Parts: sequence; structure tokens; C-alpha cells
Amino acid sequence: MTQTQHQPRHTLRNTLAAFLLAAVAIATAAAGPITGRVVGVSDGDTVTVLDAHKRTHKIRLLGIDTPEKKQPYGERAKQSLSDLVYNKQVTVEGSKQDRYGRDLGKIVLDGQDINLEQIRRGMAWHYKQYARDQSPEDRLAYAEAEATARANRLGLWQDPNPVPPWSFRRAGREQQARTH
Repeated sequence: MTQTQHQPRHTLRNTLAAFLLAAVAIATAAAGPITGRVVGVSDGDTVTVLDAHKRTHKIRLLGIDTPEKKQPYGERAKQSLSDLVYNKQVTVEGSKQDRYGRDLGKIVLDGQDINLEQIRRGMAWHYKQYARDQSPEDRLAYAEAEATARANRLGLWQDPNPVPPWSFRRAGREQQARTH
């Protein structure tokens, strides 16, 4: 065989090897913590982090759910999270993604669990539906923080009957289904 006959196989092998190395690098990077500056706050439980490689990561705070923007306390929850982390260096612990492609994680700033702080302030529910994704210690701490915020009527717990965001979203989907 001539050299030109071997070249396509050689090029294909190199391309495949490069692809596999890139896939492993991406998978490894996604598995570790994300460190970077918070450059955006979408709502009370979602931020955008810019890492050292200038990549942005949409982060959904694991274990909490905050009121939607159109709900009472929705804007306050967003402002609370912004006050805590906007333009600050954070570490995001977690390695899963949700169905929307957002990274799920616990935001840590100077050793403080920001997700937990949102609950302590009365700006979030402990999102028990996804508690299995949390460590046992975080599950317990988040549940206790919610109970304390409720008892002290902090934030959204000032409302005598706050509507959980998952119920609000479901009602919105049902309303939309009825109109179409």
C-alpha cells in the first residue's frame, strides 16, 4: 500500500483519539467543583458563575426552591441571593445537571453554605423532592433551618399560607393547558 492509502486511517485514528481526550477532559472538569465569580443572579435559586477559563456555568442551587418572580417574595429572594453572592468568588460543590442543563450544586462563599443561608433568611423552602441528591448532613440542616424560619416567621413565612413554588408552577401549567 502507498502512503496515501494509509493516511485516511491515520487521520481518522488521530481525530478519534483527540475526540476521546476532549470528552474525558470535559467529563473530568464537570465532576469537580466549579470556582468562579458570580456574574448573574436569575432568581432566588439560580446564578451564573464565570470560571477562570472564561466559561459561564448556570447554577441551580441544590436542595432549595424559592418563590417564582411573580410570587410574593420572589423578587426579595432574588435580591437576597444577589446581596450574598453577586460579583463574589464562590465554589460550587456538585456534579449533576438538571433537565434544563443547569449545574446543580451547593454554593460556598468563605466557608458559608449560601443555599442554607437562603433558607435561614426565610427566602426558600427546603426542596425535599430532591433531598436524595443532598448529603444526610445537608438534608438535616436544611430541614431544621426551614423549621426555624417558619417558627420565627422570617421572610416568606410572614405570609400565613405561602404557596410553594412547585405548586405555583403546576397551577400555571394547568391553567395554560386549559386555555389551549
